[in-house]
Amino acid sequence: MSPDQARDYYDVLGVARDASVDEIKKAYRGLAVKYHPDRNPGDSVAEESFKEASQAYAVLSDAEKRARYDRFGHQGVEGQPFTGFDPGAFGDFADILGDLFGFGDIFGGRQGRGRQGRRRGHDLQYTLRISLDEAARGVERSIRVPRLENCGTCEGSGSKPGTTPEPCGTCGGNGQVMFRRGFLSVAQTCPTCSGAGRVNRYPCDPCGGRGRVEREVTLKVNVPAGVDNGMRLRLTGEGESGPLGGPPGDLFVIIGVTPHDVFERDGDDLHMELPISVYQAMLGADIEVTTIRQETAAVNVAAGSQPGELYRVQGAGMPNINGRRSGDLHVHFKVVVPQKLGSEQRQLIEEVARLGGGFEPEDQRSLFERLKRAFAGD
Repeated sequence: MSPDQARDYYDVLGVARDASVDEIKKAYRGLAVKYHPDRNPGDSVAEESFKEASQAYAVLSDAEKRARYDRFGHQGVEGQPFTGFDPGAFGDFADILGDLFGFGDIFGGRQGRGRQGRRRGHDLQYTLRISLDEAARGVERSIRVPRLENCGTCEGSGSKPGTTPEPCGTCGGNGQVMFRRGFLSVAQTCPTCSGAGRVNRYPCDPCGGRGRVEREVTLKVNVPAGVDNGMRLRLTGEGESGPLGGPPGDLFVIIGVTPHDVFERDGDDLHMELPISVYQAMLGADIEVTTIRQETAAVNVAAGSQPGELYRVQGAGMPNINGRRSGDLHVHFKVVVPQKLGSEQRQLIEEVARLGGGFEPEDQRSLFERLKRAFAGD
């Protein structure tokens, strides 16, 4: 298909022109599942749709190609025809199709195999629970993480000191074997050497030839002020060591913020309920409250305040994690009616009621007036 005839790549994936990479990936995942030839055997239309979606993803998932396409259209990426799945353009292609269709390490995954390079270690994930107070001020925590690290005896090679691994006879040292799946030529990790491209005839004793041993390490995590529930902190290089001396992965610390007894979070804003007496609601009052950052803030209860009314304390909410303006504290009034009165208190209140009237709600007085007129035949 010529550039003039090709469909707009954003239309192909069904995404907006300002779509994020995650949105583009999600859209492509859905089309890949729908049109993949293994799920539509003999359907040439589905096969073309799959190729078209894959080509669109190949361009829009690459920042440089996407920029050229946005500026020049199909002409901007012309001369780079779609000839299959480029591992560079599809660094995470195994995440999309490998997991869905059982391809395993399709196209070699993210890292090269054998002569292409050493594999990177797996990323790890750790859930760290903190209080809302800690999230407001920031905190440093120590965590213990079990992970695979390079064996100190063989330095990650998997071979006894003084020996060297031999090239794998199955894959010829490439770490991959090729096979066909429908119209695709797929590279799969070599089953003999597990993608290393070499085998150990004399494995290291402490690690059993694996090149890695499991250890538990203690790491310090600096949690910034303003962090929210579900946010991820990335500790580069603190994941598992790569097989056979490969580079380490990363550790992602997932933040879990426990609920607070007083404050409820809404973005960077906080909400709290402030009990006030009937007298404070009627007459007004100035009340001091303690904020999430252990500071004192003055709350003005205006005379005649009603239950549920709120007072906003600007800047007394959560700090913004990006350094922008802090959120606000919304104080909701909860009018508390006393359940028991002393005899003198009761007499005074009865006297006030006798003198003034008018303490009943306006809506209630209008209701009484309507009932009186109705019974009077008006």
